[in-house]
Amino acid sequence: MSVWLAALRPRTFPASLVPVAVGLAVAEHYGRLDPAIGAFTLASALALQIATNLANDYFDAQSGVDHAERLGPVRATQSGLLAPGAVRRAAYAALFVGAAAGLPLIVRGGLPIAATGIVSMIVALAYSGGPYPLASLGLGEALAFAFFGVVAVGGTVYLQLHGLPLAALLAGAALGCHAAAIMLVNNLRDIPTDTSAGKRTLAVRLGDAEARRWYGLLLLASLVFVCGVAIETRSLGPLLALGVAPLARREAERVGERHGADLNASLAATARLELVFGGLLALGLVLA
Repeated sequence: MSVWLAALRPRTFPASLVPVAVGLAVAEHYGRLDPAIGAFTLASALALQIATNLANDYFDAQSGVDHAERLGPVRATQSGLLAPGAVRRAAYAALFVGAAAGLPLIVRGGLPIAATGIVSMIVALAYSGGPYPLASLGLGEALAFAFFGVVAVGGTVYLQLHGLPLAALLAGAALGCHAAAIMLVNNLRDIPTDTSAGKRTLAVRLGDAEARRWYGLLLLASLVFVCGVAIETRSLGPLLALGVAPLARREAERVGERHGADLNASLAATARLELVFGGLLALGLVLA
C-alpha cells in the first residue's frame, strides 16, 4: 500500500484540489454555491490528477525517460516496485472514476463541461504517452497553466453560476502560474536526464539560466493576477494572497541557487506555496 500511495504522488494533489477550492470561493462570493456539485467537482479533479500521475509513471518508464540516473523521487514502474501493467490499469481505473464523478457535472453544465472533461482525459494520457508526448514538445508548463489553473477554476465556477465572470479567469491564471512553476522546477531538475533521453521540455529548450528566471517571473505574475481579482471583485479580500510574496521571493532565490537533486526541496516548497497562496485567496474571496 505504501508503494501505491507513493505512486499516486499525494504531494501533487494540491495542484488539482486548490483550484477547485478557489473556484468554489469565487462562486460563493457571487452568491451561489451548491455543495454537492462542489464535492463531485473535487472528486473528478482528484481522480484525473491521479490518472495523470500514474500514466506519467508508466509511459516515462516505457519510453526510457525515467531511468536509474533520474534525480527525482523514485518512480514505481521504472524502479520495478510495481508491474507496468498494474500501473497502466490503475491509470485507466482513475480515468473511469473521474468520468463517473463527472456525470453529475455534465448533467449540470451540459456540453461545455462534457467537452472539457473529454479533453482533460485525453491530455492526461497524451502528456507522456502516444507517438508525440505533449511533455516532450515543451508544452508541460502551458498545459499546467491551462488545466490546473484557468480550466479548473473556470470550470468549477461555471458549474456553480452557469456563467464565467472575469474574476474566475483571473484567479485561474494566478493559480495556473503556480502550477506552471511546479512543472518548471521539476523539469529544471531533470534537464540533464531529459536531454539525454530526447525529452525536449520547456526547461531543456530555455536552458538552465533562463528556466530559473522564468520560475521567478511566474510567481510574480501570480501576484499581479491576484490584484486583478481584487479589482474585478471590488474588494480587498483577495489581496490576502499577497501575503505569500516574501515566501515566493525566498523560494525564487533558492531555485536560483540549487542544482540537481537539491531542487526536490524546491519542488515540495513550490507545491506548499501554491497551497498557502490558494488558501489565502479562497479565504479572501469568502470574506470579501
